[in-house]
Amino acid sequence: MTTPPNSDFSQLIGPLNKGLGPFSRDHSANELAQRGWNLLREDLSLPTAVLYQDRLLHNRDWMCTFIAKYGVHLAPHGKTTMAPQLFHMQLEGGAWGITLATAHQTLVAYEHGVRRVLMANQLVGKQNMATIARLQQDPAFTYYCLVDSAEQVDQLGKFFSDSGQWLNVLLELGVEGGRTGVRNDSQHLAVLEAIARWKNAIRLGGVEIYEGVLDDGPAIRAFLQRACGVTRDLLAEARFSAKPILSGAGSAWFDVVAEEFTSAGFGDAVDIVLRPGCYLTHDVGVYRKAHARMLRANPVAHRMHSELLPALHLWAYVQSVPEPRRAIIGMGKRDAAFDSGLPVPALQYRPGSAAPISAPPHWEVTKMMDQHAYLLIGPADDLRVGDMLAFDICHPCLTFDKWRALPVLDSNYNVIDIVQTFF
Repeated sequence: MTTPPNSDFSQLIGPLNKGLGPFSRDHSANELAQRGWNLLREDLSLPTAVLYQDRLLHNRDWMCTFIAKYGVHLAPHGKTTMAPQLFHMQLEGGAWGITLATAHQTLVAYEHGVRRVLMANQLVGKQNMATIARLQQDPAFTYYCLVDSAEQVDQLGKFFSDSGQWLNVLLELGVEGGRTGVRNDSQHLAVLEAIARWKNAIRLGGVEIYEGVLDDGPAIRAFLQRACGVTRDLLAEARFSAKPILSGAGSAWFDVVAEEFTSAGFGDAVDIVLRPGCYLTHDVGVYRKAHARMLRANPVAHRMHSELLPALHLWAYVQSVPEPRRAIIGMGKRDAAFDSGLPVPALQYRPGSAAPISAPPHWEVTKMMDQHAYLLIGPADDLRVGDMLAFDICHPCLTFDKWRALPVLDSNYNVIDIVQTFF
């Protein structure tokens, strides 16, 4: 990596971070701005994943507007990024709390100042329970987890009873062939009976579903309506310990969840909490398709006259052009997600030129290895070794977890901040 201009290399020696080279994790955004790093001047080591500040803020504000129009709460799923700086960006934008998936993720969020967590998962295992019990010693910390079996409730009840603590739980509903969640009435009643057995330690705080296990609109609506019916019944039976939560919504169907939950007529009796996470950076795969459906079908989204924008790029060099129709790019499975679609070429930049240009639409990544990507090009395309390419990502979750630090760029590609991840 070339030493950035106007900097003392001896002061930069620290942990080597992919994409940044020698860089210590304790530098402030102001210090970064003073260094004058710029992506297009090749001040960063490629490949590198980068975030665009203006698009992050646009996406945050788009979601906050959408949520406000429905009058519901937002608890974005933090496992997407595991970046506390982005958690706080979302909280500052009005998020009710942060959703997480594990006790370890919850601990990371707490250590970075998050004080309300909805863990959209079952809490199982002694050390995981102990982690949550330690966090709950802070009276400012609020935590919910999911339950879907009497056996799990009994384990939680014994542990938290012995610890002298309460635990807030949400009843998770599931579907046949899906993931977790109660499938039928007998499982449902067994969980409720177990909660009643441990009324000194377990508090039923609401109902939760994850509709993303289904991919059919009518089936999803039926599942959501079932959740509303269960919530209505539990309210009538006075099963909840306090004002309950009704929660759902991954990143693909949150508009449908908002429609169904708000049309159920609960009014102020229930707090509706939606949990999309990928909206902050968006992507060009399944979530772009879902968003396009939403903009067509959802009246609230349609009237907003704007859309979510990809805010995450992976930049890499053209490493070789060994054949007329093939270029080898210096990025691979170690750098970007490939489970929901391969990266999509977005921009081309030749160092020294005026600005990036759009990548030709016929360019296509056809294969990725650990550190290399195969790019299909045209035989007459002007592509050279050393050119810089930006790729849109399909599925941001599994790209973030490949990077310890991601530069944040302004509209002129200047590095203005570093977002750190804690997977």
